[in-house]
Formats: sequence, structure tokens, C-alpha cells
Amino acid sequence: MKLNDYKKQAMRTAIFPAKDGYIYTALGLSGEAGEIANKVKKFVRDGYTREELPYKLNEVRAELGDVLWYVAAMAEILETDLETIAETNLKKLQSRKERGKLSGDGDDR
Repeated sequence: MKLNDYKKQAMRTAIFPAKDGYIYTALGLSGEAGEIANKVKKFVRDGYTREELPYKLNEVRAELGDVLWYVAAMAEILETDLETIAETNLKKLQSRKERGKLSGDGDDR
């Protein structure tokens, strides 16, 4: 599936007030990412073995789908497409790699 096709289909299920779209999608994205972090934290806490972990990772995969939905919704609000976001991100990362700036911090490296 193409990213922009996903966005189009995902927006058929979008229910939130347009005036609060930025806030709604930012909070939703943050919440879903937090759910992933919480699940991974529990993997560490509960000491899952390599054999048990693949079954638990299905829970993380489901949450990743929710993250993707919120990314698509935010892209819709920003009036951009997911493929442009993906391409721009890859160009940024490639530039950092070529300049030896993948590690470190800050957006302007």
C-alpha cells in the first residue's frame, strides 16, 4: 500500500473537531507513542525471554498502526502527504549521514 493511499483511507475514520485538529492529533500521537513505550517497559520489567517476546511484539505492532493513523491525520491537517514527509525525512537523514552528523543532538546538525 502506498502511504498516500493509507492516508486517504485512514481519514475516512477521522472524527475530531477541525478547529482542534492540531491539538487532537498531537495529543493522540503522543498518547499512542506512550502506549508503545509502556508496553516495552513492561517487557523489561517482566523479563520476557527471546522465545516469549515475539508474541508480545504483536501488541506493539498494533500500537504502531495507531501511531501511523495519527501521523496521517496530522499530515492531513497540515495539508501535506505522507510520501512527501517520508521523502523529506530520508533526505535529511542522508545529508546527516554524508556529513557524519547522525549522532549527536539538535535539529540543525
